[in-house]
Amino acid sequence: MRVLPLLAASLALSACGLQPMYAGGGDAAVAQGLAGVEVPAIEGRAGWLLRNALNDRLGMAGEAASRYRLDVRLDDSLQALGVLNDDTISRERRILRARYQLIDNSTGNILLDATAASDAGIDVVSSEYATIAAEQTALENLARDLADRMVQRVALTLREVGHEAGGGQ
Repeated sequence: MRVLPLLAASLALSACGLQPMYAGGGDAAVAQGLAGVEVPAIEGRAGWLLRNALNDRLGMAGEAASRYRLDVRLDDSLQALGVLNDDTISRERRILRARYQLIDNSTGNILLDATAASDAGIDVVSSEYATIAAEQTALENLARDLADRMVQRVALTLREVGHEAGGGQ
């Protein structure tokens, strides 16, 4: 008798329509779509870091022709947060914002037009070297975080495009 409710619950869960995004591993439609995304150069150090992080996550297909292009515009800013009585800055906030578009190279259609942002707090210490190192480390971490967010959104978009093209499969 105890097995019956468990069986009913498992059947209801399987019928809810949830599916793993990367079912099938590297051969999955989403993984293949991500591998077909080209990321053109992005201006500046932040752009270089973000592009490398994106390429690491997309699993570029190598020499195969890219089906999609991910155009990215970045805004990297550093703001003073904590100001002491003697007008020195004790804390900074680094913000990295990206506006990005996923473009189908064959049609020129924009499949995704979105923004993503990430920020980090930085303690400003008496050592200028330590502060600069903290700012650079924050930038590297922000680029990785932004890449994660962007790839997740691109994957969801490619999954939707695949469902539309495949008739909801």
